Amino acid sequence: MANRRGRRDVLQTLDDRELLRRYRLDRAGIMFVTKVITTLRYLATGKMQQCSSDDLGLSQSSISRVITQTLTALSQPNIVTQFVSFPLDARTLHTHKRAFMDIAGFPGVVGVIDGTHVRIIAPSEDEAVFVNRRNFHSINVQIVFNAACKILDIVAKWPGSTRDARMLSESGIRQLFERRYVPANCHLLGDSGYPCKPWLLTPYLQPRQGPQLNYNRAHKTTRAVVERGIGQLKRRFHVLHGEVRLRPEKVSKVIIACAILHNICKVGQIAEPLEDGDEDEDNDEDVKLCSVYSIHITTNPFLYKHTLKSALLNYQYSPPSSPGHFL
Repeated sequence: MANRRGRRDVLQTLDDRELLRRYRLDRAGIMFVTKVITTLRYLATGKMQQCSSDDLGLSQSSISRVITQTLTALSQPNIVTQFVSFPLDARTLHTHKRAFMDIAGFPGVVGVIDGTHVRIIAPSEDEAVFVNRRNFHSINVQIVFNAACKILDIVAKWPGSTRDARMLSESGIRQLFERRYVPANCHLLGDSGYPCKPWLLTPYLQPRQGPQLNYNRAHKTTRAVVERGIGQLKRRFHVLHGEVRLRPEKVSKVIIACAILHNICKVGQIAEPLEDGDEDEDNDEDVKLCSVYSIHITTNPFLYKHTLKSALLNYQYSPPSSPGHFL
């Protein structure tokens, strides 16, 4: 306690000139660093009380205020788009396709999509719409990853009762594909909670032996990236694992801030924390890697909906160097 009071007195008693001489930052600079560290600590633990025990010299009310200020700054659209954006240039998309192809031989994939729930306390307004299918209050988050588990797109505003298909139908990512800002023959992979579209491929619900079953296996293995990505995000920022005790609009800012920081960690190749945690608990399937499959498809941009799946299955498949292939 004495140390914490001492640090607080430094800012209160020293002028900017002396602070600059001692710490190479003026009062505003020191407070800025303190805000960032405090916010990172909160996102890492999910506990504001932990922030006050870290000897940063802030009261509980100050901690709440600086976290709010930092989250608001991070969640501004002009900041978000610098770190989370879906690529539209052919070269980057080709790189994504190659990376996904290397996983299980599934062609044309530029991203994998899923929803995940972030638990919240019961809000004071519209409480019922935040209750999800597992009977707890949450924000349902739509998220798209590349093959390296970097976030390409995120929507973090929907109440927990909202279905994944509804979130997709009103999302910017749908507009990018349907208005053809994303070139033809680029696909997302999603689970059966999504509608099958020319640009969004889903698994067969009752696959037959042979090509359909093999399609599902390659689909499952490739789509596992989104589950690993969500797991990494929640493992790095434990605030997303527990119950976030903030209003829904603030929780949305927390999620966006975590997404930005996750991508910064990915770009900087910052290792994950050495703590317990598995893949996202909100995903039902335990995805395991299977054999590598190779698919060759047409470049015809006029294939629609289920016909694209059929095209994937009906074309002649060339086996890779290993024995496994689709037929």
